[in-house]
Amino acid sequence: MIKDIALVLALMIAATLALGRWRARGVPDDGNEAERMHDRLWRISESEDRYRALVAATTEVIVQRDASGRITYANEDFARLLGREPITLLGSQIDLEILERGTVEVGEDGVRRMEAQVRSVDGRVRWFAFVEMPVAHGDAMHWLRAGRDVTARVEAIRSRDAALEKAEAASVAKSRFLATISHEMRTPLNGILGMADLVLGTDLNPEQRTYVEAVRTSGQALLGLIDGVLDFSRIEAGRLDLAAEPFDLPALAQGVVELLAPRAQDKGIEIALDVAEDVPPSLLGDADRVRQILINLAGNAIKFTERGGVGVSLTFTRSEAGDGEVVIAVSDTGPGIPEDRLPILFEEFEQGDGSASRSHEGTGLGLAITRRLVTRMGGRVEAESRVGRGSIFRVTLPLPDARGAQRRRRGPAVRLNAQRCLIVADSPYQAPYLARSLSRAGAATVIVDSLESGLDALSGAAFDVVLADRALGDAAVRQIADAARACGVRCSLVLLSPFDRRGFGAPGAAGFDGYLIKPVRARSLFERLLALPASSETATTPAAPALRSGAGLRVLLAEDNPINALLATRALERLGAEVVHAMDGVQALERLNADGPFDLALIDVRMPRLDGHETARRIRAAECESPDTHRLHLVALTANAGPEDERAAREAGFDGFLAKPLNVKLLPALLERRTARAA
Repeated sequence: MIKDIALVLALMIAATLALGRWRARGVPDDGNEAERMHDRLWRISESEDRYRALVAATTEVIVQRDASGRITYANEDFARLLGREPITLLGSQIDLEILERGTVEVGEDGVRRMEAQVRSVDGRVRWFAFVEMPVAHGDAMHWLRAGRDVTARVEAIRSRDAALEKAEAASVAKSRFLATISHEMRTPLNGILGMADLVLGTDLNPEQRTYVEAVRTSGQALLGLIDGVLDFSRIEAGRLDLAAEPFDLPALAQGVVELLAPRAQDKGIEIALDVAEDVPPSLLGDADRVRQILINLAGNAIKFTERGGVGVSLTFTRSEAGDGEVVIAVSDTGPGIPEDRLPILFEEFEQGDGSASRSHEGTGLGLAITRRLVTRMGGRVEAESRVGRGSIFRVTLPLPDARGAQRRRRGPAVRLNAQRCLIVADSPYQAPYLARSLSRAGAATVIVDSLESGLDALSGAAFDVVLADRALGDAAVRQIADAARACGVRCSLVLLSPFDRRGFGAPGAAGFDGYLIKPVRARSLFERLLALPASSETATTPAAPALRSGAGLRVLLAEDNPINALLATRALERLGAEVVHAMDGVQALERLNADGPFDLALIDVRMPRLDGHETARRIRAAECESPDTHRLHLVALTANAGPEDERAAREAGFDGFLAKPLNVKLLPALLERRTARAA
């Protein structure tokens, strides 16, 4: 467009000059020649008017200057920016006030393009996109500049860039905050879980062991919550990596159910697990994410269920192509979810009851994290519910059989052919699940839900096994035990929660042959039915002596938190190591010089005065300066356990990486490797 403008202007100038020269030569007036010249000038004038209109519609400011920078033409808009009339600008060198200039781009044809911010005479600041090009003016060359207002576009781009920069800064700040809060929360958790492990390694009576295990379980649950929040952040940022390793899903689910059982039993409800016999013993996938999905769904169900219980069931389907899908179903007898809230249930910060008067606390992130994890794993999640009838959450995950299609069935470990079992329990899930397990093993099972029904069943038929739930009441289960003994039942077992165990007393005194702790493991049930132990009481096995895998090793421990330092010191000393403690990086370097040499150094990444990374770098630098010094094995201790954290630790010079809370079970192998190297 600008090239056309220049061409027209150049043509007009050339025509004017040609006419002037023709007249100056005094060519005789020829009527035909004069008429042709007037027609040509008229057409040029017509083109000029047309292109002036076109230029006025596509550009706003136009100015032409000679080689000395003097204005030879200016349009109204250009003059208006300067507060002048166009005629007054001719011959002057005045120009617009440039506040900011962009990069000048020069094309192959010599045309220059740029964007500039200018201030007009009235103080307004505007952005223009300018095009400059040379145009012939007689024998001289002038420069034509044309521009259009692009203020709205530039401001929109700058606003977008500012918003993007702000969002990136907020993301960095959020990541930094999450890393900091993770470290600060994991530090005391490290002490709680570590000390619990140390206490469990001492001689405890059953009651003390129960309390300490409860402390450890609570700490692990809190750790899971922290990991959940961090995972939500990683999922949002697209930084969640999935593993593909073989794992035992039934064992994993059993562990989750047992982890959540104290929480359920505290509320007076039950939680139980049922595993279909076709679920393979080994599946390929990310065990940690599957565990998180189970904990989120089952924990959510426990939170909202006040009576009855929660049931977790696993089934497996195989397609014709051999691919496998696991269906995890979590059912509850809770209040149900209104139908209008089901579509938004998996959104962030949403709960089944969205009113301000809801009785349950929580962030509403559990189901949102679950949905994102399931989607990330290529699965799907759905919910169905009826108010007053409970809810069912189903997760379908593509988890292939790690051992191939040749092992299609898990199958029960034992056969109970011709066994007749009576279950007396008012139970929505545990009793039906036990009945399914017994039926799969070949037993005939009857379920009744009250004392009267149980006594009637015993008087009307012969049974080999009776299972009675203590939740019916002590008097009721004792009557059932007496009736079972009178009817010649071979084996009678009482179902107890861990909290019931001490209060109920010896099962033998109540007339039972033994007891099973809820949630009941199918394997434990079958073992009881096949071979009763000589004593119904559980003997306390003495703790195994601690391995002395660190005997003779000297360990430098740099840890500023006194509880974590005590935990690591005691764990290392139990393994036979000599520990020298430093409160920070500066003191660690001093201990290294004064009390060395050491076989191993455990260094916390976050410490005052001198952090772990800088401490490691200085140790490595000192080793380089003294070639005769042996290379110290450095292990980083950190609550930030992401891949980028491990990478940063190794770049700083660390050889190993241990995440907090510190798992003391990893220390023996670490010390054994150092012992082998020393030998």
